[in-house]
Amino acid sequence: MIVGRVGPDNLDLTEVHRFPNTPVRLPDGLRWDVLSLFQGTLDGLREAARSGGVASVGVDTWAVDYGLLDADGALLGHPFHYRDGRTDGAAARVWAEVGAKELYGVTGLQHLPFNTVFQIAAGADTAQHDAARTLLLVPDLLIHWLTGSIGAEETNASTTGLFDARTGTWSKDLLSRLSLDPGLFPPLRAPGDPAGTLLPHVAAYTGLDPRTPVTTVASHDTASAVVAVPATEPGFAYISCGTWSLAGLELDAPVLSEESRAANFTNERGIDGTIRYLRNIMGMWLLEECRRTWEKENLPTHIPTLLADAARAEPFASIVDPDAPEFLAPGDMPARIRDYCARTGQRVPGSQGAVVRCILESLALAHRRALRQAAELAGRDITRVHLVGGGSRNDLLCQLTADATGLPVVAGPTEATALGNILVQARAAGLVGDLADMRRLIASTQHLRHYTPRGDSSTWHAAAARLDSAPRNP
Repeated sequence: MIVGRVGPDNLDLTEVHRFPNTPVRLPDGLRWDVLSLFQGTLDGLREAARSGGVASVGVDTWAVDYGLLDADGALLGHPFHYRDGRTDGAAARVWAEVGAKELYGVTGLQHLPFNTVFQIAAGADTAQHDAARTLLLVPDLLIHWLTGSIGAEETNASTTGLFDARTGTWSKDLLSRLSLDPGLFPPLRAPGDPAGTLLPHVAAYTGLDPRTPVTTVASHDTASAVVAVPATEPGFAYISCGTWSLAGLELDAPVLSEESRAANFTNERGIDGTIRYLRNIMGMWLLEECRRTWEKENLPTHIPTLLADAARAEPFASIVDPDAPEFLAPGDMPARIRDYCARTGQRVPGSQGAVVRCILESLALAHRRALRQAAELAGRDITRVHLVGGGSRNDLLCQLTADATGLPVVAGPTEATALGNILVQARAAGLVGDLADMRRLIASTQHLRHYTPRGDSSTWHAAAARLDSAPRNP
């Protein structure tokens, strides 16, 4: 829970509350503990109220996952986690009704096995889905519990695989062909729209004025992060780097070509009708899962120590495809990385530093490939890269990304998602201007670091060729 204070020349953030988001494995699969998340939200709002006046509240989360409400508005079980394996084979069932090419031609959505449309197909024959009357993506569910209102914010709706990339509406044709009740999907809201005011019991618990507005923001965390990209000139690309690396361009219209589909690029909604043309790349998840494993093994997990060891490790000793399917689920990530390297005939990283070096160089290569392909497919030139989010704190990753892409990298802000969320609220309140004004305010008030490419670019060309020629899973 972050409080922002916005003025003509100032933009300050204060973290007032932090709470864990711990998935729970139940007999039927991996679930989000959404009740705990809502309680954490309430506790955070109470802390925000104690910090001073609150003019507005906005909610953003990750994408694709959802809760189902019955006819009485009650939640039907905890939402499934997108890393749950129940979607294995679900895409084939959807494609049997709407082919993959046709689906992309409507939605422009990158194929990921956990896209909402595939999750729905995986649960289509369950009692839970039979009883469902409303589907709410996670941020919309939290807003519903705060305000009692029902709606679907469009940047998150665009990740479902049921949203028309051209019209910016739910696709009636897809809903019909997939035998989905249109009534499941609420009316769409745009960032900046009012979402309601606090319910009486929420106001009483938090100490906030019951008239406090909840403002719709770009509720997909990446969409909020892209708002906070401090770009003041054209020609920029962005990488929103956290659990995932989202690498791409901001466009005025979607790219729905067959070449774009084959390259697995997504066209997701940004604010003000913009398109986030990007590829989802498995990001710092790889390192965080390694750290979880090492913690269980009583090995060092201190990030600065691991990065220092990685900086000293031999360059390009081993590289992996971060998006290989074996890296998606939670588990022993160091063992999976070693197995991948052994299977592809590479040196198997022995030390922790070698594993971390492998991860970071592999991510930098993935950033390079995604941005080069995005530029080619969209017919754009890139002059610099903005790397925002938690990954922007990682000096080694930022420098490797500059080296791999051959482009200058501007790192920061770290709390890009919170900044984008708060600026959309501030604009709704009349405190800031258009998107360009928001970005100028970010650039002038936030700490940014600059990295220029160094070293021999041919080593990156060779590493990229090596990765492209590596054997794939059968």
